[in-house]
Amino acid sequence: MQVKNKDFIELDFTAMTLPDETVFDTTSKNQAVKAGLTTEKVDFKPSIIAIGHKMLIPGLDKALEGKEIGKEYTEEIESEQAFGKRVPTLVKMVSLNQFKNQNIAPQKGMQFNLDGQIATIRAVTGGRVLVDFNNPLAGKKVKYNFKIKRKLENKEDKIKALQDYFFKKQFPFTTKEKTITFQVEKNLQPIIQMMSKPFEEILGMKVNVKAEDKPKS
Repeated sequence: MQVKNKDFIELDFTAMTLPDETVFDTTSKNQAVKAGLTTEKVDFKPSIIAIGHKMLIPGLDKALEGKEIGKEYTEEIESEQAFGKRVPTLVKMVSLNQFKNQNIAPQKGMQFNLDGQIATIRAVTGGRVLVDFNNPLAGKKVKYNFKIKRKLENKEDKIKALQDYFFKKQFPFTTKEKTITFQVEKNLQPIIQMMSKPFEEILGMKVNVKAEDKPKS
């Protein structure tokens, strides 16, 4: 069976940079161990995604269309369709004092998260720090070995998969015709409402939120 655009699939993959074939992401714990990746507190399992909805890098997203369930594939993807080209203007010189004020001792190769953006320290010279705000994989050609394990048909399974992707947790919900109603704590209501658009676009279902002091389990 071939999969098509908008299908929900369960995907196993191992991703590596080229030409050195350094593994940077995988759904397999064995592959992660072989590559020397961190395995602590990592839940290794297939990814569930909706094809064509930008839940993967563009090149892999497009490559999935027309592939058959259960077969193994290899796809090489140029940087433009992977993590983008490197942008020279995203490499900036920052005062060392800005790091000292945050009690950070910058060192070459250190990575940190700044407002949701990964930054890499390229050099520390005197009172200045060269910081690269490009994605660490920008400008790199990558290769994915992958297999589509199955296609999801159940509506509830699809909703759970989207919760994992967008919320990183599960909230109780009910469905009625073309409506999903999430039961969440009051302080989380704005977040769920803000993320309702992807659910509507991908599933074609309207999102309602029922705010409670303690949502039902």
